[in-house]
Amino acid sequence: MSDLDWTLLAVAIVCVLLAFLLVAAETAIGRVSRSRVEELVRERPGAATDRLRDLIEERARYVNVVLFLHTTFAVAATALVTYLCVEAPAWGPLAGLGIALAIMTVVMYVALGVAPRTLGRQHADRIALRSARFAMAAATVLGPLVSLLILLGNALTPGRGYREGPFSSAAELRELLDLAEADQVIDDDDAAMLHSVFELGDTRVREVMVPRTEMVWIERHKTLRQAMSLALRSGYSRIPVIGEGPDDVVGVFYLKDVVRRIFEHRDAESHERIDSRMRAATFVPDSMLVDDLLRDLQSRRVHLAIAIDEYGGTAGLVTIEDVLEEIVGEITDEYDTEVPELERLPGGGLRLSARMHVEDAADLLGFEIDADEEGVDTIAGLIAKRLGKVAVPGTSIREHGWVLTAEQAAGRRNRVTTILAEPLEREAAAEASGRTNGAQVAGTGSNGSAGSPDSAGEGRA
Repeated sequence: MSDLDWTLLAVAIVCVLLAFLLVAAETAIGRVSRSRVEELVRERPGAATDRLRDLIEERARYVNVVLFLHTTFAVAATALVTYLCVEAPAWGPLAGLGIALAIMTVVMYVALGVAPRTLGRQHADRIALRSARFAMAAATVLGPLVSLLILLGNALTPGRGYREGPFSSAAELRELLDLAEADQVIDDDDAAMLHSVFELGDTRVREVMVPRTEMVWIERHKTLRQAMSLALRSGYSRIPVIGEGPDDVVGVFYLKDVVRRIFEHRDAESHERIDSRMRAATFVPDSMLVDDLLRDLQSRRVHLAIAIDEYGGTAGLVTIEDVLEEIVGEITDEYDTEVPELERLPGGGLRLSARMHVEDAADLLGFEIDADEEGVDTIAGLIAKRLGKVAVPGTSIREHGWVLTAEQAAGRRNRVTTILAEPLEREAAAEASGRTNGAQVAGTGSNGSAGSPDSAGEGRA
């Protein structure tokens, strides 16, 4: 090949690369929704997001220009490759034409079809933001030419034609939804719900699952009584059963199965292990799309699945309710009430929100703590770290002269919402009073004993 041939080949490759970028930009601009752009403007205010919002207002104009440029570069690359193949001395013109046809068919389908459109759909927000300035500049220069070509196409086409060209994405369902919302055909809440349905196809399981750090589980050797105790204390009716550790999930125990067994055989609660009553666990990758997960759970007729990370470890768990919350928002019931940040109690105790920052809580209780050093953000997180397991109502720790007790759980996930903080001397006085009363009872000849809570059934995180 001569120097000219090498130059033409390099130009053809550059044309293919430019066409690749333009196809990705065209796909991204056509896919990003107006509601998502408004969300980006609120999250990251600036010239780039404002420019993208202006582009979306005249989406058809910019899509047409980008498509025109993409077509120009693709045709240029095809012409150059065809010339090089036909003029090559190694084969004749007809063979060269066939080779050029084969090469450009593969390039057009893969490099200018599948790959850039997939990229544009996967990263629509980022690509649309970065290509908005170029699209607007190109429309300023080439807009009149593109409009003229559209008029020519409409003149040659039977029927009325489209003023802004047939390439506009305005007829897509998302755009129709935006228009319906703007015209108040549907309520804002309904539009948000429908947008959430569309976004299920782009949402991964890891984004909606209960993470491993918040999971409650039970060891397989625990008794049915311990399992029922954990279910009642945590508020969960389905709990993963583990073997050697959290990464070894061997099944799922259902509260109704345990209750039925204990009702039918009363002695089973203390003699049978939970692994004799557990059901098989369903495992899904944490990278799975949520809409695929929903169909999978529906087909299997299960409500809970264990999410597995890329290394085969337990990443978390996900339920059908988690998916529904992505559509309709947080699910609560009539017992859920707003939790105050701080409530002072008689006797010097405090009731704190479980989500209060750990340093703020420490200031209220009169001691110092470094959140970065502890690696936690909330007071509930501190309790979980000290315990080495998820805090459920009734669990407590001692910290700098205070007894911190997980007091109340609320919401569908039964997360602890309030922490009761009591001075340590108050608990010591209560224990001393209990010992005195016990001694008095023993002096009278009573041999009764009180049962202790069955805390061995608590799951760990």
